[in-house]
Amino acid sequence: MLDDHTLFRESLSRLLDAEPDFEMVADCPSVEKAIEILQSRAVDLVLLDYDLGSQRAPDFLDRARALGLAPRVLMVTAGITPSESVQILNGGASGIFLKHSSPALLGEAIRRVHGGETWVDQRCLREIVQVASQPEGRSASKDFTDRERAVLRGVFEGLSNKEIGARLEISESSVKAALQQLFHKTGVRTRSQLVRIALEQFAGQWSK
Repeated sequence: MLDDHTLFRESLSRLLDAEPDFEMVADCPSVEKAIEILQSRAVDLVLLDYDLGSQRAPDFLDRARALGLAPRVLMVTAGITPSESVQILNGGASGIFLKHSSPALLGEAIRRVHGGETWVDQRCLREIVQVASQPEGRSASKDFTDRERAVLRGVFEGLSNKEIGARLEISESSVKAALQQLFHKTGVRTRSQLVRIALEQFAGQWSK
């Protein structure tokens, strides 16, 4: 775990140590210490705060990537902007978890990310979608139809196909057809991959 707040690190370490399938390798206050640990011990997943005092999460991601270190990374932060979310995911993180959420949900996020999925807090997704819905933020998605963009928004928000259909007043089969087109256009196979690819496609607009 990489977080500059000692109390949070110690509290979360005790919480995760109580889980039978988790082992806390180390908790670190700085990028330098975290890199040192990664170079000396096997680590499957890093819990990473965004604001690290004089440093930021991208500093860690850039250093780790430059050194060929590739653990899965779950951002655990109090808050993050849409552009920062895109930067973090493009930088190699596999998920974003907000600290206001429950410990049980954190356990689920850790397991999902460790298993190869992408986890993005629903509030972050809603904020990202709001930016993407603005006229100046939509040029990167010009290859998507209006229906595909609307279905994509539902995927961002974690809605099921049935819920997306109800929102758009279309059949569930129409939602599935739009998803298949999105999968075809983005070259991915799962909904979690679709979220990440869509974020990457919009990154040029959100990072401004």
